[in-house]
Amino acid sequence: MNRTPVVFIHGEWLHALSWESWAERFAGRGFRTFTPGWPGEEATARQMRRSPEPFHGIGLAELTDHYAGIVRSFDKAPVIIGHSVGGLIAQHLIGVNIGRAAVAIAAAPINDIPLPAPRPGLWTPDQDSTEPVVSLSPEQFRKVFANTLDVAEAERLFERYVVPAPRRLLADLGCAGAVRSPYAVADLGNTGRGPLLLISGQEDLLVPDSVTRAAYKAYGDSTAATDLKQFADRAHSLVVDNGWRFVADHVLGWLDGRGIGPHPGEG
Repeated sequence: MNRTPVVFIHGEWLHALSWESWAERFAGRGFRTFTPGWPGEEATARQMRRSPEPFHGIGLAELTDHYAGIVRSFDKAPVIIGHSVGGLIAQHLIGVNIGRAAVAIAAAPINDIPLPAPRPGLWTPDQDSTEPVVSLSPEQFRKVFANTLDVAEAERLFERYVVPAPRRLLADLGCAGAVRSPYAVADLGNTGRGPLLLISGQEDLLVPDSVTRAAYKAYGDSTAATDLKQFADRAHSLVVDNGWRFVADHVLGWLDGRGIGPHPGEG
C-alpha cells in the first residue's frame, strides 16, 4: 500500500503534538501522516517545559538537515507541511527538489525578506539573557501567538502544545537584528520544483501577513506553481486553534486541485 506520505514540521514554541488533529484528518482522507519532532523532543509539551535541555543549541541548520533526512527516507516523495520555521524549512526543501509539494503556513521570512519590527508594547525575547531557550508564559502566548483567542482556549492550547524555543534558532531567523543563517533561504528560481502553497493569518503578530505576501511576490518570476491563501481573523495559532479545520481542508483541496492524492496513480 504505497499511499502518499505527508510530513508535518512544527514551528517555534509548539510541540509536534500541535499537528495531531491535522494528522488524523489527512489520514482520514487516505494519506500516510508523520509528525516527527525536533531532535531530542520529548513526548509531551509539559515534559519539554520541565526539561528543555534537548533544545539547547538547536539551530536552523540542524533542523533543516534533520527534516531533509526524514523526507528523503520515503520511497514515495512526501508532501511537506510546515508552520512558522517549519514553513521556512518546507520552502527550503522543495526548492532543492526534496519532496513532492510543500505548504508553508505563517512561514518565517526567507532570503532577504525583512521581519517587521514588533508592534509597540508587544512582548519580544530578552536580548540580554544568556538562557539557551526562550519560554513564553501563558499570558505572553495569548498576547503574541494566540491574540485572536479567548483566555480559556489560549490556556488550553498552551498546556497541551507550548514549549520553549531555542535562543540560537531565533537568532538564526534574524530575530532582534541577528544575522540570519544561510539556511534561511529558498530557491526562488527553481522552475522544476513541486508546487508550493503559502498561507497566512491576517491577524498574525509574529509573522505578519505582509511577510507571506512578500514571499509570494518573490516567487512571481518563477513558472513553478506557487499559490497564496490568506485567512482573515487568524493569528499565528491558526494551525491549532478553533479554525484549524478550515486551514487543513483548504490544504486538502489545494492538493487535490494540484493532482496530488493519497493513492498510487493519482496526480
